Amino acid sequence: MNRSNLRITSFVLILSFLLTACGTSLQAEPTPIPPKPTNIPDTPIPDTPVPSEEPKPEPIVVKDDLEFDVILEIPAQIIVSISPNLTEILFGIGAGDRLVGRDSNSQFPEAALEAADLGAMWDGIPVEDILALEPDLILAGEIYAADAIQELRDLGLTVYWQANPEDFDGLYENIWKIAVLTGTEDKAESLVISLQERVSTLEGKLEGVEDIPLVFYELDASDPANPWTTGAGTFISYIINKAKGQNLGDVLDGEWVQISSEELIAQNPDYILLADALYGITPESVAERAGWSEISAVTDGKLLPFDPFILSVPGPRLVDGFEQLAEMIHPELFGN
Repeated sequence: MNRSNLRITSFVLILSFLLTACGTSLQAEPTPIPPKPTNIPDTPIPDTPVPSEEPKPEPIVVKDDLEFDVILEIPAQIIVSISPNLTEILFGIGAGDRLVGRDSNSQFPEAALEAADLGAMWDGIPVEDILALEPDLILAGEIYAADAIQELRDLGLTVYWQANPEDFDGLYENIWKIAVLTGTEDKAESLVISLQERVSTLEGKLEGVEDIPLVFYELDASDPANPWTTGAGTFISYIINKAKGQNLGDVLDGEWVQISSEELIAQNPDYILLADALYGITPESVAERAGWSEISAVTDGKLLPFDPFILSVPGPRLVDGFEQLAEMIHPELFGN
C-alpha cells in the first residue's frame, strides 16, 4: 500500500469513530420522574356515581261519598265542576284557576264565569262537551244520581262525588278532601281555620240566647198555597237551629218538603225568610196570600228576603249564612 492510500484509509477510520462517538453522545437520556411531595396525602380517585332513579310519588287516593276510590297520579290540573258548592270550594282553596268547565249555577266567585258554561244540567250531563275539555277530574255534588256518575266513569273519566254536609264539621271535611285531590292542603288549612274562628266567635255571642224564634225558610212558592221548605237533617235546618232559631220544617216528614198554608198558619212562624226573593217573591206579595196576614211574621214585619245561594249552596259561604241569619233573627245582639 502506498502512502496516499494509507492516508485515505486512516481518515475513513477516524471519521467512522467520530461518527460513532457522536451518535452515542447525542442520544437523549430519559427524563427522571420527580418524587411525589411528601406533604400531599394520597387521595383515592372517587368512583363515578351511578345516577339513581327518583322514587315515583305515591298516587293520590281519596274515597268519595259513593265509597269509590278516586285515584290521581298527580294533583288535578284540569277540572270540571258541575255543582256550585264544589266550585266555590275549589276557589276557596286556591285551585279555581284550574276550572275549565262548570254548570250554569256555578256563578260565585265572579272568576268562575271564565270557565266554559256547560248548561244547567236539567236535561242530563253534557258528556260530549265534558270529554272535549279533557279534564283530569270532575267534581259532582249530591244532586247527581249514582248511575249518572257511573256512566261518566265508564267513559274513562275520573269523577269525585261528594254529599252535602250536614254540619260545619262535614263542610270542613268536604273542603279538605278536595284540597287533597288538588294538592292545596296548606291553603285549605288556612281556610278551615278562618271559618272555625268565625263560627266560634258567633257561637260565643249566641251562647246566652234563650228566646228561640220559629223560622220558616221558603225555598219555592211556585204554588203559593203549598210552598217548599227544608226539613230536618238538612244543612239549612242545621244553620237555622245553630243560629238559635227553630226551623219550622223540622216537624215535617222529609228533607225538602211542601207545607200547606193551613199548616203554616197554624204553626205561626215568627220569621219568614224568603230564599225565593230572587225570583220575584216580595214581602208584599207574601202578605197578600190568603190567610197569611194572620201570621206573626207578617203582622210584625219580619218577612225578610234572603240570598238563596248563601245557604242553598253548601260551600264555604255557609258560614256567611250563619252570620247573616243570626243577625236577622237576633238583631239585638248586633246593635240593630
